[in-house]
Amino acid sequence: MPAPVVPRIAILGFSIECNKFAPPATKAHFLARTYLEGEAILNEARSPTPTMLPEIPGFVAAMDTAGPWTPAGIALAMSEPNGPVEHGFFRELLATIEGRLTSALPVDGVYICAHGAALTTENDDPEGTLFELVRRIVGPEVPVVATFDLHANVSDRMVDPIDAFIGYRTNPHLDMRERGAEAAGVMRELLAGVHTERVRLRLPIVPPTVTLLTAAGPYAEMIRLGQERMGPDIINVSVMGGFAYADTAKNGLSVIVTARAGNRAAAEGLAREIAQYGWEQRARFYPKLTPLEEAVQKALTVGRDPSLPALAFADVADNPGGGGRGNTMYLLRAFAEAGVKGVLIGVIYDPPLAAEAHRHGLHYNFEARFNRDETTNFSEPWSAPARVASLHDGNCVGRRGIYAGTRLALGPCAALAIGGTTVVVVSHRVQCADPIFFEMMGLDIGKARSVAVKSRGHFRGGFDEFFGPGQIVELDLPGLTSPMLNRFDWTRLPRPVIPLDDGVEFSLS
Repeated sequence: MPAPVVPRIAILGFSIECNKFAPPATKAHFLARTYLEGEAILNEARSPTPTMLPEIPGFVAAMDTAGPWTPAGIALAMSEPNGPVEHGFFRELLATIEGRLTSALPVDGVYICAHGAALTTENDDPEGTLFELVRRIVGPEVPVVATFDLHANVSDRMVDPIDAFIGYRTNPHLDMRERGAEAAGVMRELLAGVHTERVRLRLPIVPPTVTLLTAAGPYAEMIRLGQERMGPDIINVSVMGGFAYADTAKNGLSVIVTARAGNRAAAEGLAREIAQYGWEQRARFYPKLTPLEEAVQKALTVGRDPSLPALAFADVADNPGGGGRGNTMYLLRAFAEAGVKGVLIGVIYDPPLAAEAHRHGLHYNFEARFNRDETTNFSEPWSAPARVASLHDGNCVGRRGIYAGTRLALGPCAALAIGGTTVVVVSHRVQCADPIFFEMMGLDIGKARSVAVKSRGHFRGGFDEFFGPGQIVELDLPGLTSPMLNRFDWTRLPRPVIPLDDGVEFSLS
């Protein structure tokens, strides 16, 4: 079938990473981050500082460069990671997509910006539900291309209805725009008449988050192997690390290969080779974290000796980027009680405290009460004498890493001086992945002796100009995103799996 002269491409998305153990995500969470319909999707995608993450802007820019096309914006719902999405809102979103996509017909292709680790309060595979809906509406011949976060938990229902599966290859996620552009290139190829076959293999490994970095380690090596082995028969190789805290039957490290039609054997062979390599590296998918007591001593030491390199402490167990509340007090309390000097901590999610600091104004001294209204597990109240060091409205543009060039609204923010620590408090929950969250408060990261962040790994892409890999300390603390998976009560996750069980077996024969 010849490609249409000016193809009409529908664009839609549903992107959220859901932690089963966190409170539900509501429509308000999407409205606070990114919820768009129709032409607003294209206007935002072409903005120099969009609110959406970069996949759709990358797709739109690449399609614009490649030649004439007619985009048809459908609906995009994107939120910070949270608990399962309230199912009523998901039904509402599906109805909106169904209505708008049906009205947009005929279309020549569909691009879907997905995450792959979504849940609803009633559905463990909402992406599968969405993809099947899209395929039913557009029919079997219209190309459908989707991009995914590399933390996707992948099912057959997510692979079978689409023509190309394109996952991130970097963690921190610094290639989102590139993957959107790749999706545009694949779409153009499919429009020219190419057909595909997809192969998926899942290993009995549910990797803890801290084992899924892509600069080095077993996961990085699996991704690299896939890229090195790609040949003319293969369109894309995606190695999905998964997201453990979704606790679903589809959890697990997965390999998805998209091949040109007629090359299924090549796709299966490559998927098996990558999976076999991952299985051989299974002993490396166990977390190694630093106890709090040891972290306090490290911070005290660098605080006393300016000749030592500064340190970055990652509170990986309370990562808002994985559904954590961003407000546990274990580290702040320990640093304050030990008298650690020269510390920046960010960002703590506590709207009432930020509002109180704004009411008091600059340089006001008061008793800062954290988590006064919080009832979530791990988020205990704590108070300490504090001084309002700086205030900000929270409107900023990301400078580096995952948020670079993205327009963000953190709500009223305050920097509070508590002993030798300055802590940044925000009103909209977000992981501390970008230096701008400190810099907009007038804080100099380069002068700090210790910087502690509520982030699992994306801070590495934003703070790498200050801290090399040898200066990063990943902490073993309680929280909704602890990499110590044996601390959770799993009900749906497939068993046995590494690293939770002994005697796990796997065979490709």
